[in-house]
Amino acid sequence: MADPATYRPAPGEIPDAPGVYRFRDRDGRVIYVGKAKSLRSRLNSYFQDVAGLHPRTQQMVTTASSVQWTVVGTEVEALALEYSWIKEFDPRFNVKYRDDKSYPYLAVTLAEEYPRVQVMRGAKRPGTRYFGPYAHAWAIRETVDLLLRVFPVRTCSAGVFKRASQQGRPCLLGYIDKCSAPCVGRVTADEHHQLAQDFCDFMAGDATRFTRRLTQRMKDAAAELDYEQAARLRDDIATLQRATERNAVVLADGTDADVFGLAGDELEAAVQVFHVRDGRIRGQRGWVVEKVEDLDDADLVEHLLQQVYGADGTDAGAVPREVLVPVLPHDVEQVQSWLSGLRGSRVQVRVPQRGDKRELAATVLKNAEHALVLHRTRRAGDLTSRSQALQEIQEALALPTAPLRIECYDVSHNQGTFQSASMVVFEDGLARKSEYRLFSVRGPKGEGAADDTAAMHEVITRRFKRYLAERAEAGDLELGDGAEGEDEDGVRYASGPIDETTGRPRRFAYPPNLVVVDGGPPQVAAAAAALEELGITDVALCGLAKRLEEVWVPGDDYPVILQRSSEGLYLLQRVRDEAHRFAITAHRKRRSKGMTASVLDDIPGLGPARQQALLRHFGSVKRLRAATAEEIATVPGMGQRTALAVVAALAGPTDAAQAADAAAEVDADAPASPTDAPAGMLAP
Repeated sequence: MADPATYRPAPGEIPDAPGVYRFRDRDGRVIYVGKAKSLRSRLNSYFQDVAGLHPRTQQMVTTASSVQWTVVGTEVEALALEYSWIKEFDPRFNVKYRDDKSYPYLAVTLAEEYPRVQVMRGAKRPGTRYFGPYAHAWAIRETVDLLLRVFPVRTCSAGVFKRASQQGRPCLLGYIDKCSAPCVGRVTADEHHQLAQDFCDFMAGDATRFTRRLTQRMKDAAAELDYEQAARLRDDIATLQRATERNAVVLADGTDADVFGLAGDELEAAVQVFHVRDGRIRGQRGWVVEKVEDLDDADLVEHLLQQVYGADGTDAGAVPREVLVPVLPHDVEQVQSWLSGLRGSRVQVRVPQRGDKRELAATVLKNAEHALVLHRTRRAGDLTSRSQALQEIQEALALPTAPLRIECYDVSHNQGTFQSASMVVFEDGLARKSEYRLFSVRGPKGEGAADDTAAMHEVITRRFKRYLAERAEAGDLELGDGAEGEDEDGVRYASGPIDETTGRPRRFAYPPNLVVVDGGPPQVAAAAAALEELGITDVALCGLAKRLEEVWVPGDDYPVILQRSSEGLYLLQRVRDEAHRFAITAHRKRRSKGMTASVLDDIPGLGPARQQALLRHFGSVKRLRAATAEEIATVPGMGQRTALAVVAALAGPTDAAQAADAAAEVDADAPASPTDAPAGMLAP
């Protein structure tokens, strides 16, 4: 643990201005983000006598090894920047609200040419209007099924829409008048977009306008003696009324508000929110948070509002006119200014004092209390078992601290071919899938490793070489957005902060507390040799053998035996099995790709469409190999130059040279056919 006095800024260095500050650990990770009206006053409070700090604050300041700050113009800017950095860096000592379950939303993809209505979960996307969340997906589908009679908006997937367009025939919903069938041109794109906008307006609470409009049209149809149309409009009005009645009326004055309830203790808190639009409950949502920092209820409410309304994809309609909370945030004026800026009009944050709103707030509080009890019931065993497992591993391997970050490695291959290796990460006993990695094992000559031990040695070496290199560069670099791809070392990365200098993730700069390899003494010895060659001495290592589930430690003649019922052994087994599953998956993908490779893949100008055309025409590569250039050129889409290239690629050395010379003559003397142009180029 670090002494806060070793990195305390000198007197006078900290400005007396509003801003946001970050504490980092010795590996450069941001472990805490906070904001302050006065950076000098707030930061100085962290560097008082450690014994006088809150226990959670003590742990944070002793884990950190440096502090940085950024000055902003106003407290509202500090509020927005604090949330942005919490979301970007995911600091371990900041409270993070997690949904107590996955809630479905009703989404309308207004950004598309032909908007689609669908049920969605997960992260919100820009250009999509969301309604909810709802407790059950079936409730959304029933509502949508009712409303499609009045607002026949497209609900089909992109594939179904494209197929209907190509066939010129709509799907079943188009035939039963529950879709306006823009796929076959029954309505224009603008008309369909207006239908989707009307659907959104109705879902947002503007039901009276549509009911009044349909009622007038019904009267007009009846006056013109068009009783069939009048009856249909009557049924449409009844449909809208049924859809409206599905949400109970809770406030008579058409209130537009979000009502929050908070229940908790010193360790955890549960939050519930009712979304009230036009006086009706349109949705409900809940979160559970572990209090990893010293916060009171007012601070918790402030962080909650940041997360609820600061998420990506939140539009102005998601911020109501009123936000009813159990406790006002300390900086309520700044929070109101921030929310008003998001909405585009004034937003009031207050505590309900009397009347129907106070009664509704009491109902929300009861829901929060119930959610907390349910969470404790579900999580008690899990939290206890994970803590016990980490403690048992620490004691069995004689580690100085509990292994909060565990990395496990496994190698998979098929008789030495398509060698792949996996790295999985568990933090606090839970899988951290965003930090999983895949390695393509190459060996000294690029043909793969000689055996499993050599492959393990290569993988450990490559991983910790990157750790040493990035640790040396981590001092002044910031962490950026996520990415996905493969680096020059053949390492697949899933996502994570980006080094702005290199454009690659820097998660390899984070060392594990414990490295686990899938195997016995040979694999452990190979991994230990790799760590020793790199001078890594502060990372523990062990191996888990499958046969008897023995835990092997480098240099020991006998394994460590954990009881079969041990939580520590169970955690190691889960880590090992996850690494094995991840490696097998990667190996199968590489093997499938390698086994489906064709000799036609490397021919310039011959893409998948032309390959399929050739195989359909000749039936097999063997018959294609026996064909002449003239015969190949007769295939639709093929030209003389591409035909000669195919002959050159499939012929023997002598014939290939002759075919290449012929192709060169075609290039020099004959005009090229547009069909021979390689992908991405235009033929002359």
